[in-house]
Amino acid sequence: MDVNRYTRPRTESEATLEAKRIITEACQPEPQFPTFHRDDTERPPVGDAPPVRQDDRRIVPAWAAGIAVASIGVGAGCTGLGCASWLLFNGLSEVSVPGLERFAAVIIAPFAGLALVITAAGVAIHHAMASTTTNNTTHIYEGPVTQTENNEKTETRGFMVWVRKQVN
Repeated sequence: MDVNRYTRPRTESEATLEAKRIITEACQPEPQFPTFHRDDTERPPVGDAPPVRQDDRRIVPAWAAGIAVASIGVGAGCTGLGCASWLLFNGLSEVSVPGLERFAAVIIAPFAGLALVITAAGVAIHHAMASTTTNNTTHIYEGPVTQTENNEKTETRGFMVWVRKQVN
């Protein structure tokens, strides 16, 4: 390897040759690659049955909806706790006689954030327990059919929202 090639200045002829090499290299067309492929071969038949319409009936399972609601609640609660801690540290840094009212609000803010998290968890648990999935199943019965009418009375009580159902 010629070390002097990189350290010494080039002569006029070397510079001209290098410039021509760079220009011809830059002006070379880039190689073209195919960007798509189409297969025109005939598809083999699988059977003689006509195609059947298959409706898209996606149903979110109860556990997935519960996790989504809980994660939103936890995220909101963590944001509230972060804001509360920011307020706490700002309040502690500015404690003075006029700033005591703001300091009292800073002391209450973490408890409000904790209450938000507990409420969100309670709502998520309630929605997860109350949601049901509908099955699109058709049954064909052979025999006598009786129809019964049920009247449901629901009563909601308490902080954690427990639901009692009475069927008459």
